[in-house]
Amino acid sequence: MADPAGLYGELFADHEFAALFDDRACLQGMLDFEAALARAQAQVGIIPATAADAIANACEAGLYDIAAIDKAATLAGNPAIPLVKALTARVAAADPDAAKWVHYGATSQDVIDSGHAQQYRSAQELILARSARLAHALAGLVREHRRTPMIGRTFLQHAVPIAFGLKAANWLGPIVSFHDDFMIWGQSAHQLGGAAGSLASLGDKADAVSEAFARIMPSIGAVRVPWHSERRRPARIATELGLLLGHLGKMAGDIALMAQTEIGELAEPEAPGKGGSSAMPHKRNPVLCTLILAAAKRAPGLVSTMLVAMPQEHERAMGGWHAEWLTLRELFLIAGSALNQAVTLIEGLQVFPEQMQYNLDLTNGLVMAERVSLALAQTIGRGEAHHLLEEASRDCIASGRHLRDVLADHPTLAGKLSPEELDDLFDPTTYRGATDAIIDRILVLYEEEREYMSGNA
Repeated sequence: MADPAGLYGELFADHEFAALFDDRACLQGMLDFEAALARAQAQVGIIPATAADAIANACEAGLYDIAAIDKAATLAGNPAIPLVKALTARVAAADPDAAKWVHYGATSQDVIDSGHAQQYRSAQELILARSARLAHALAGLVREHRRTPMIGRTFLQHAVPIAFGLKAANWLGPIVSFHDDFMIWGQSAHQLGGAAGSLASLGDKADAVSEAFARIMPSIGAVRVPWHSERRRPARIATELGLLLGHLGKMAGDIALMAQTEIGELAEPEAPGKGGSSAMPHKRNPVLCTLILAAAKRAPGLVSTMLVAMPQEHERAMGGWHAEWLTLRELFLIAGSALNQAVTLIEGLQVFPEQMQYNLDLTNGLVMAERVSLALAQTIGRGEAHHLLEEASRDCIASGRHLRDVLADHPTLAGKLSPEELDDLFDPTTYRGATDAIIDRILVLYEEEREYMSGNA
């Protein structure tokens, strides 16, 4: 198979995902709609069973000249019109009487939305499989590094010690929530509404056809109320994908920053030729993080388009519906690709606890100043303790001495805390607060969802 984006290879859309959205898959989705419509109408006696069979037998994408349909779609305004024309001609060649029943009572939007729904359903399953695999990898990272100390950073500066397992748990939690939410809100559906959403052309058998049609499409399902210009369904899918991509971008940003040369706490998986530079032989660029961040930065505009497209005129949109077609497709493609890259990133992530400890020690104990201040506050008051620790911290920076030694020599603070108390206060592994409880809560949510995830992974 050719690369999905030519010279860009699989940077922004991988082969597996691109195959779900190629022209043949789109065409087959629309043809499946036509076959189901004919069978439903035959079941309720609107069209002969022989006609339904003839129509269904012609609903195979391989029978059609996709390039010719693509070309005709430019003039027609959508691909459903030339497809129905080609389908009618093929049915007529085999059974002239059956041809008059092709697309009977339906409209172009029924065909296109239903065809897209079939692609979205396949894409949803792959998204869920990849998010499940990512969750499993993250859960392993959380458990392995529950007690690995590192520096927490706020405003890109050293703050207080945390556990790397806590950071990884905060990466895991939203992935678990996304998987649960997307199983509900990521569902697409076929629809059947006819010219203006009332199925009036099917007369008193319209509702029976709608019911039969819903039964025939069990792999995705069909809603009994047409949603031609009520677009919450695709907008919700887009929003969920946007939220996913935003969180993947947060993960990738954290990892890229922690992989900087001056920090060196993490590194992307190694592979021959990966992350090189055309100018600098020594470079090892975080290419997976870069691609995930690129997808995260593209997502808001695409989600915005889906939301902007929601106010659609009367019973059929003029531009709003059309704006959705390639927009939601692109969101699925970049979300699938970013998830794939995130799985590779986390499953092969290199963690360097020694460097995390080195960075913790860089500031000579200053990162424990908050803890010492709180301990002193119990005897000299919070305000005074804070003021004196600020003073001692400035002395620590100016002298290059460890804060513990500065405190031991401080005229006001010396002797306020015993050597044993200071040893404990300057041990970052004992400054955990609710770390274990937070990690456990997130792991419990993961375990509760794991059974459902196992069905997707």
